[in-house]
Amino acid sequence: MRLFYIDQSEIASQNPAIKGSDARHIINVLRLKPGDHIELFDESGIKYKARIVAVSSARVEVSVVGQSNQTVESFLEIIVAQSFLKEAKMDNLIRQLTELGITKWIPFISERSVSRPDDKRLLNRSKRWESIAKEAAKQCKRAKTTIIEKTVSFKELLESKQEFDLKIIFWENEKNLLDIKNLTATHQKDINKILIILGPEGGFTISEIEKAKESGFLTAGLGPRILRAETASVSACTLIQFLFGDMGQKIVDKNEGIK
Repeated sequence: MRLFYIDQSEIASQNPAIKGSDARHIINVLRLKPGDHIELFDESGIKYKARIVAVSSARVEVSVVGQSNQTVESFLEIIVAQSFLKEAKMDNLIRQLTELGITKWIPFISERSVSRPDDKRLLNRSKRWESIAKEAAKQCKRAKTTIIEKTVSFKELLESKQEFDLKIIFWENEKNLLDIKNLTATHQKDINKILIILGPEGGFTISEIEKAKESGFLTAGLGPRILRAETASVSACTLIQFLFGDMGQKIVDKNEGIK
C-alpha cells in the first residue's frame, strides 16, 4: 500500500487532506481515485490507514479509517552531526541516512569545511533537506522523518546540553575501532541514544579532536582505509545500527546472549 506524508494538523481536522507535491503525485502520476486505500504518516510517528474521498487539482481529501501497528522505526536514537560537505553530498547523505533510520541531523561548520553558506542559503538548504528526508522516509516506509536541526558551529555542537548515552567522533587517524563489549561493560545503563560526529572532506584538526575528547567524546576509526567523507558517514551509521540498533548485533545478542 502506498505511503504518503500528511501534516499532523490535518489528521485532527474535519476533512483531512494531503496537499502539495504528494497530492499531485497521487492524482497525476498514480491516478488514484476515490475509494482507493492508502497509508499516511505524520510528525508524531503514527501510521494511519485511509481511504481517498475526493480529489481536486492539488488536494486529496481522505477519511482516516484506522491506525497501523506496523513500524520500521529503530529503537535506537541516532543523532548525526555532519560537518558541511559540498552541496550534492549533503543532499545525498540526508536521503541515505534517513533510510538507515537516523533520528536527527545536525549540520555544523568545522575548521576545514569548504562549504560555508550564508544565512539565506542555509534556510533554503534546510527546507530542501526536510523535503528530501520526507521523501526518503516514504520510500523506506518509516513512520517518522529525520529531524533537521539548525546549522551550528563546532563549538556550539560540543557545548550542547542534550543528554546522550554515548558520544562518538569518527576520525580517520584513530586506529582503535568500536568495541561493543568494552562499551557495554563501562556504561551503567542501556545505550539508547547516541550522538556521532563526522567531519568534512579534509577531516578534523588535532585541536578539534582534543576539544571533543574534553567534552566527553570517544574517538573511533572505520578501518585501515581512508574513506571519502560521505562514505564514512554512511559506514558509521550502518555500524552503529549494527552494534546498538536493529540491523544486527544487538538483536543477535538479545536472542543468544553476549558471549
